[in-house]
Amino acid sequence: MANLQTIKQRFGIVGQSPLLERALDTAVRVASTDLSVLITGESGVGKEVFSKIIHSLSPRKHNNFIAINCGAIPEGTINSELFGHEKGAFTGATSDRKGYFESYNNGTIFLDEIGEMPLDTQAFLLRVLESGEFIRVGSSKVHHTDIRIIAATNVDLTERIRKGKFREDLYYRLNTVAIAVPPLRKREEDIYMLFRKFTVDFAEKYHISPVRLDEQARQLLITYNWPGNIRELKNVAEKVSILSEERDISTSDLVRLVPSISERHLPAIADKQSEKQNFQEREILYKLLFDMKSDLNDLKSLVIELIRDNDLNVPDSASLKALHAPHFEADIPKPGEPQERFDSYPPVEDNHDESYTHTPDHTAELRPMIIHTADKDQDEYGSVEILDENLSLEYHEKSLIQKALKKNNGRRRDAADDLGISERTLYRKIKQYNLQ
Repeated sequence: MANLQTIKQRFGIVGQSPLLERALDTAVRVASTDLSVLITGESGVGKEVFSKIIHSLSPRKHNNFIAINCGAIPEGTINSELFGHEKGAFTGATSDRKGYFESYNNGTIFLDEIGEMPLDTQAFLLRVLESGEFIRVGSSKVHHTDIRIIAATNVDLTERIRKGKFREDLYYRLNTVAIAVPPLRKREEDIYMLFRKFTVDFAEKYHISPVRLDEQARQLLITYNWPGNIRELKNVAEKVSILSEERDISTSDLVRLVPSISERHLPAIADKQSEKQNFQEREILYKLLFDMKSDLNDLKSLVIELIRDNDLNVPDSASLKALHAPHFEADIPKPGEPQERFDSYPPVEDNHDESYTHTPDHTAELRPMIIHTADKDQDEYGSVEILDENLSLEYHEKSLIQKALKKNNGRRRDAADDLGISERTLYRKIKQYNLQ
């Protein structure tokens, strides 16, 4: 088996990343077989180089190799390009033509961007993979081919299968051996090595001295996200080599020559105006919730005052727990002893529930705020009066705007200041709720 370092030198591969070497090792191991290979990776990572490595180390290395970009061939002609056609098969077919599968028989064909292949072509390709048979466009005669297929894609084929744009059986047939080529951002230790290699190549090509980066510029180069991968890095190296008058490049020089190098692909607000508007609406919502909390605290104070003024007996939390769940052996009823029943309980103050019940008191005057029931078939805790409050955000938002306008005698700017929103947002809300 060929040494990885020898393979790198032969094909001009620069890098020591473990991910890169793992991909190379897989390519070398599968080269001697006829297994189908699916190479995955982002655009610009060098997937075609891996296909050439596999072909060059395979028993087919003395036969032809061809790379086909499936996304660059029109849908109406791709079947003819791959499988050939008969004379008169379609307009413009003035003679018989061999396709790539016939012309490159016993060789290797590299199908790049396999995810862009039309569904009908996928069915023909599946037949080639399974039996080596194909039919020219406009013919009924079956032809045979012995060709190795290496496919590559920069998209998630499983996602395209889910959307019905790629055949699942073809995916598993192609994916006999998968090679994942890492993106450049995951090969940080290789970025500056590649940059130096490219700058030296360009220096020899244009008969100039190679550029050198200082430490900060080198760090900026390494921390960049490189969405275009090696292809983008090569373009940057060429641009810096040609446009820079100085051979020693600082951070400011690098940013001046390549402004995009200082960009960081982090989550960002796509629409600032929309975000500003949403922020203003959130301000109204927060103010509304704050006012609701204040009203709730006022209601608690009112209930506590009613209990105190009416001299109601309200046990503390410890007494209530002891009432419901005795903790002492003396409190647990002995077998055969009658158990005490509580048909009603004293009013209870609770931090989470403003519902109170009332112990029957036939001598006390009627208190409308306290609802008493003597029906034992109902809940032991008695019935409560439930206040049905409108909790609609739209209702409260409209109410707040009306109060602010009334307070400021219709002056919208002052009303907007009280509400903590912009005057423009207030105008939109007035129009939305049809307020005068």
